[in-house]
Amino acid sequence: MNSRNSKYTTLLVVLVLLLAACTPATTSPPAAPTIIPVTVIPAPTNTPIASTAVSASIYVITDVAIVDVENGSAVPGQTVIVVGDRIAKIGAQEKLSVPEGAEIINGHGLYLMPGLVDAHVHYLEAPIFGRLMIANGVLLVRDMGMPNEYILPLRDELNQGVTLGPEMVATGAILDGNPPQIPQISIGVQTPEEGRTAVQKQADAGVDMIKVYTTLDRESFLAILDEANKLGLKVVGHVPDSIYIEDAAAAGLASSEHWFGFEKAIAKLLGEPVNLTFTGFGSDSDYLLRLDEVDPQALQDFYQRLRASGLTVDPTVVTFKNWSNVNSLEDVRSLPNGEYISKNLLDIWKSQWAGQTEFPDLFWQNWAQMVKGMNEAGVPLMVGTDLMVPGIIPGYSVHEEMAIWQEAGIPAADVLRGATLVPAQFMGLDDHLGSIDVGKAASMVLLRANPLEDIHNAEQIEAVFLRGQYFSREDLDQLLVEAKDLAQHPAP
Repeated sequence: MNSRNSKYTTLLVVLVLLLAACTPATTSPPAAPTIIPVTVIPAPTNTPIASTAVSASIYVITDVAIVDVENGSAVPGQTVIVVGDRIAKIGAQEKLSVPEGAEIINGHGLYLMPGLVDAHVHYLEAPIFGRLMIANGVLLVRDMGMPNEYILPLRDELNQGVTLGPEMVATGAILDGNPPQIPQISIGVQTPEEGRTAVQKQADAGVDMIKVYTTLDRESFLAILDEANKLGLKVVGHVPDSIYIEDAAAAGLASSEHWFGFEKAIAKLLGEPVNLTFTGFGSDSDYLLRLDEVDPQALQDFYQRLRASGLTVDPTVVTFKNWSNVNSLEDVRSLPNGEYISKNLLDIWKSQWAGQTEFPDLFWQNWAQMVKGMNEAGVPLMVGTDLMVPGIIPGYSVHEEMAIWQEAGIPAADVLRGATLVPAQFMGLDDHLGSIDVGKAASMVLLRANPLEDIHNAEQIEAVFLRGQYFSREDLDQLLVEAKDLAQHPAP
């Protein structure tokens, strides 16, 4: 087994433990983590994509409508010239001449939007994940917890185009209390001094952000925030159980994940006692079911305090809508797009979530309404999926998350910003990603319908550019064929 395949095997084992520890308490308690046998999924040695998805030196997209995600409008009749991996020129069709030797793409009736982002993944099975991400127009991901020795080299390979897939930023190992909940991928922190040392260690390793976790004590958490700020690193992740989300945000937590912290906020708004100690993941989650008991004005004031703090929220509503009861899952293909779920992944699901049931619809619906309320209050939101939990399919679940936001009452333009510009800005990548502008990376998606009218139109993908590499609809269909084959027939 080569070193890359060995890393895949190691990661699969680690992920079993990771996902088991992330299970909220609204479901049955997880079984003890079990290391299960796994099959490595290497990249195909002979893929047709190299010969079909081409990187010509110059592409010209004519008569296309550019989706301006910042202003929420579509600008028709535009010509976009791509040179190498960058957008070289944009202008009215009649004002830009076509360079000699350029590959012409007729954009009449099409809409050009920036690539989508999944702001919360745990990136495993890169050959499958990468193909599905590109085929769904997801061209940037933020990995929120994997071993440094695995994820940082993979991040570099993705960003350099060595491995097929989206660009990536990564937190590497997470910082948690001591003993940590997931020791295989965590650094245990027991004192503020240890927290500062852990931040320095992660910075030296080359992580893009610092991820914090649930069992950190308040003083260690605050020390981590302070040290990371000195080093210019954002702190992201779970709101520790030792602190209210408002206090965490005011102290400098840059992004919060899922609904952790919001359940305690609801309890506080209801005037009920709140336990600021760890008693199990999501031990107060049932407060989400009591959202209608909260005074509406008090809730709006809470949202405004979050907005003023600068916190960005990555809600991952789809995680809790799609949560599958793996006990009753006899055929994975019964799930939407289940043909892309490998035996490796299904074994992890069944090993770690046996006996657990779906979340009540009211749970994720109330959470979606809170997301809507935060959007109306001006709290920045990012689309993420918590890829690797049951029911989440790479790429496809980004579109599901966007649809949930729209169905909750969030305008399509705001949803699209949350899947493009907002995460690019948050990750410090808006100099080359997040919008269609001259000088930015040619990582963009051609659509057959306007996503600003209906976010479901973002699924109508005609073609994709990834850093100047062009994938036609035929190429994207081939990627899906390959991903399905890799999932159903892994290499021996």
